[in-house]
This record gives sequence, structure tokens and C-alpha cells, in this order.
Amino acid sequence: MSEVEHKFIPYQTADFSEEESLQRSKAFYELMDKRRSIRHFSDKPVPKEVIENIIRTASSAPSGAHKQPWTFCAVSNPDIKKQMREAAEKEEYENYHGRMSDEWLEDLSPFNTDWNKPFIETVPWVIVVFKKSYDLDADGNKSKNYYVNESVGLAAGFLLAAIHNAGLCSLTHTPSPMNFLIKVLNRPVNEKPFLLIPVGYPAEDCQVPELERKGLKDMSVFYE
Repeated sequence: MSEVEHKFIPYQTADFSEEESLQRSKAFYELMDKRRSIRHFSDKPVPKEVIENIIRTASSAPSGAHKQPWTFCAVSNPDIKKQMREAAEKEEYENYHGRMSDEWLEDLSPFNTDWNKPFIETVPWVIVVFKKSYDLDADGNKSKNYYVNESVGLAAGFLLAAIHNAGLCSLTHTPSPMNFLIKVLNRPVNEKPFLLIPVGYPAEDCQVPELERKGLKDMSVFYE
């Protein structure tokens, strides 16, 4: 069996000084530290080109064997968003009225959230992230993907950072179970919903819980 030659190209990156790296790392941290999940959105429009660039950024995430096992469905159609809201609220009602444990409900209480999800219709865009356990070619043949959850999780992180960098807000919404999204968006059998992310601007009266993130010493260990 002959070996296949794979093409390699020079890696190109910016050559920052130590001082520049420090400044950039601090500025990016300060930007991202302002990121919050919100539940009160404005209906102010967001250009499609902005969403396209955000998705491109998400797709730059690393993935197992470079399989890129994700699909980003960006929805602005009001009728589809209405269907998504109705289906999500049906599942969330069941969650808040029996599926969730008392401990889970208590942990959610500081966020003042319930089964009502009007933001799905309010926001100009909803991005639904799908994961692909395997790929299908035009003839229906399967090819395996690797480290799917890890890969899609990384892409979702890139997506959220890109959303915030563009001056927009988001919410990582997981109305469990989420299989209704397959039907509403007519996705193929090899795709499963991973996250539903409303994307837009905050409402004028938007407020968020007063929370504190863990300090560096509480969430990291340095071995020097």
C-alpha cells in the first residue's frame, strides 16, 4: 500500500513582542469578561454579513482529524422562529413542571428564568448548532467523524466569542430534548442539535443577575 503525500504550507502568524502579547491578552480578557448571557433582546436588525463572519470564525475552531463535524443554521425567518419557540416552550414547560429536580430548579432560581422563551421570536437571528456524528456523501455512504462533542464544543466557544466581539449578545439555550429542531429545520439524519443560540442586541431595559466569576487561583493550577 503506497503512502499518500499530503501538502504542507508554512505556518503564518503575527510576530508580537512580549509586551504586545501581554497587552493583547489583557485587552481580550477585559473584552470577554464583559460577556454575559441575556434573556431580554431587542428586535433591532443585525446584517446577514455580520452573522456570516461570526460563523466563519466559529468554523476556524480545531476538530478531530479536521472533519469539521458541525452545521450552523442561521434563522431569521419569522415563521420558522415561531415554530421553534412553540416547540421549545412545550419541552421547557415539561422540564419546569416535573422533569427537573428540585435541586436543579433551586440552582436556576437566581436567573429568574422559566419555560417562556419569547426571545426566540424577538431576536433578529437564531443560530442552531448541529453536530454530525458521521458524514454522508451524495450516495448516502457514511464516513466517521472523531471527537465530535469536543470539536463542536470548541466551535461553539469560538462562536460565542465572535458574537461578543461583534458587539452582540447571546444565550446558550438547550431546550431538552432538542430533537424538534431536526424536524423544524428539516435537517438530515446524521445531524443532532447541540445548541440553540439567540443572537442580537440587548433590550433597553435588559438586566442580568449580579454574579462573580471564579478568580484565577480558584480555577487554575500553575506548575512552574
